[in-house]
Amino acid sequence: MIERKRGIYNGRNKSSAYKELIWTVATSSDTCLDIKGQTKLALDTIQHNLVELGSDKSQIVSAQVYLADINSKKLMDTVWCEWFGDNPQDWPQRACLGVDLEGDVLIEITVTAVR
Repeated sequence: MIERKRGIYNGRNKSSAYKELIWTVATSSDTCLDIKGQTKLALDTIQHNLVELGSDKSQIVSAQVYLADINSKKLMDTVWCEWFGDNPQDWPQRACLGVDLEGDVLIEITVTAVR
């Protein structure tokens, strides 16, 4: 069975799980913040979503980071690396893309994890 966790937007869920795989997505809950602040809040939401489905950030295998300004990647990376820590065994595969995001959203992150 597919397990789904409802988000705040119509037509989509914040997380889904099937057997041992989890998919989740997050943006910052506060779009007044700069890229570092938005990155931290989005990553914290990712962790919350994973825990809700029986996993955590150390189980992320793949991530896609969508940035409103690809030139902010270095700043995002500082928060990303701090959040994931120093153990390479906890680092996921990751791709970063510069895209148009809605309003003042500076970052959107999607991940696939195992539980």
